[in-house]
Amino acid sequence: MKTLFVPLALLAAFTAHAQAPAAPATGQTIILKPGNMQVQRNPAANRPDRAPVYPGGEQAMGLFFLEHINYPAAAKAAGITGKVLVNATVNEDGTTSNPVVAGSLSPECDAEALRVVSLLNSWQPAMRRGRPLPVLVQLPVPFGAAGVMHVEQVKRQPVHGKR
Repeated sequence: MKTLFVPLALLAAFTAHAQAPAAPATGQTIILKPGNMQVQRNPAANRPDRAPVYPGGEQAMGLFFLEHINYPAAAKAAGITGKVLVNATVNEDGTTSNPVVAGSLSPECDAEALRVVSLLNSWQPAMRRGRPLPVLVQLPVPFGAAGVMHVEQVKRQPVHGKR
């Protein structure tokens, strides 16, 4: 019985160690997602304390896209609408670089999204311990009706008093 217990204990210890998640490489860029920024006790060397911020927030970025996107004629004629997801690095100086399509819509829309994201160059960079840090971000670039907000207006019902 004792001889069976020792190999099982060693196997269990090895299996638990093999399933532990590996720490990210120190040179790897981290993708930030909303609500995922928090101070950690032992953060990775490249994890920012503050995410990059586009001046004016999402609303200003949406206006930037509306002003700068040239909706491709072929996509417009085909009635293609939606969002192209673009991954890009926000550098230490607030410029964007290395835009790559992560979620395609059409070849024409993808090319236009890459062009427009490369123009987004006024970011406040991510910070780590008071120093700017390059960070990979994912941006949804809207085409067609995907950029239109629909606000539903609710009619208020008059409140009747008790009789």
